[in-house]
Amino acid sequence: MTIANVLEAAVATGQIPGAVAGVTGPDGTLTQAAAGVTLLGGDQPMGPDTLFWIASMTKPVTSLAAMQLVERGTLALDAPIGALLPDLAQPMILQDGQLHPAKGHITLRHLLTHTAGFSYSFASKEYLDYITANNIPTAPGIRASLNMPLLFEPGARWCYGINTDWVGLAVEAASGQKLDAYFAEHIFAPLGMGDTTFWPTADQWARRATPHQRQADGSLTPVPPSTPRVPEFYSGGGGLFSTLTDYLKFLRVFLNDGAGLISPASLQEMTRNQIGALRAGVIPSANPAVMRDSDMNPGQDSKWGLGFLIFPQKGMFGRNAGSLAWAGLPNTYFWIDPAVNRAAVILMQILPSGDPAAVQTLCAFESAVYAAPR
Repeated sequence: MTIANVLEAAVATGQIPGAVAGVTGPDGTLTQAAAGVTLLGGDQPMGPDTLFWIASMTKPVTSLAAMQLVERGTLALDAPIGALLPDLAQPMILQDGQLHPAKGHITLRHLLTHTAGFSYSFASKEYLDYITANNIPTAPGIRASLNMPLLFEPGARWCYGINTDWVGLAVEAASGQKLDAYFAEHIFAPLGMGDTTFWPTADQWARRATPHQRQADGSLTPVPPSTPRVPEFYSGGGGLFSTLTDYLKFLRVFLNDGAGLISPASLQEMTRNQIGALRAGVIPSANPAVMRDSDMNPGQDSKWGLGFLIFPQKGMFGRNAGSLAWAGLPNTYFWIDPAVNRAAVILMQILPSGDPAAVQTLCAFESAVYAAPR
C-alpha cells in the first residue's frame, strides 16, 4: 500500500477528515501525499501547502535555536538558568498541595530533556488543582501561565511539560531577539521555510486545516479556530504553524550534519541519550478530551536527547534503532531515521492527542514508508 493509499483509505472510512504526509532524504528528494479536506463537510482539499498548528513539533525548532546559542557561548547547558531567567532562580516544588524550595538548580539541559520538574495541566491532576486554587490563566500565550511549580527535584525524573516554553524565553534573553524574529533569521530564512510562523498571514490562515474534536460516539466535530491575537510570549513549546513542505525542510537539517545551522558535534549532542537510565515518552492524561494516556513507544525503554524521543530498538512499524521522533497535540507526527537517511511527517488536526483513528493512520503510514522500495 502506498502513502496515498493509506491516507485515502483513512478518509474514505471516515476515520479522519483529511491528512498530508511525506518522506524526505538528505538530498531533498520527496514523496508526498494528501487526502481529504481541511474542514469536515467542506470542499478545500488538503495539500502540501495546507497550514497546520504543529503544537509540540515546535519543540525541536526551539531546541535547535538554543543549541545555536550554546555554540556561540551565550547559553550554557549546565549553568543555573536562573542567572538568565530570574523567575527560575528559586524554584519551588509542589508536594501534597504545599510548596517548598527545591534543593537544586534548573539548567538548560534539564529544560531541554524534560527533567526540570515541570508538567502540563492536561497531564497532571496536581497542576490542575494548583491552577484552580491559584487562578492561574491557561489561555495560550499568557505569560502568567508559566508561573508553575515543579513536581520534583530537577534531574530526578522525566516529565513532559512547559520546559521548552522556558527554553524559548532563554533564547530571547540570550539573543536579544523575540523568538519569532530569531527563528525567522537563524532557521526559517536559511532553510526557505516561508510558511512556518507564530503569526499566520491572512493568506496562510485561509489555507489552515480546521481542528476537529472526537466525540463519545466516534464522530468528529469541527472546532473553528478563533482569530489569532498577538501573544504575551511566543510559545517555544507549541506555538508554531507550518506546512508539510516546510517541516520536511527542517527535518533535513538532522540528515545533513546540521546543514550549516549547527555543527555536527552539536547535532550529535542533540541526538544522544541525555537522561541515563530514566524512561521517556510516557504521558498520563488529566484531561481525556485533550490527550489520552500516551506512550510514544510502547514496550521499549525510550530515551530523550535535546529535543527528541530516541528509539533504542527497531520500532513495530519499521523505523530503525536510533530513530528520533516527536509529535504535536492535534495528532501531528514526525520521525527521523538516520540509519536509512530518511525523515517522515504526517499532519492531521484532531483532538484528543492519541486519538485511536489518528494513531492507526500514523502506523499505517509508517508501514507504507518502510514497505516502499528505496
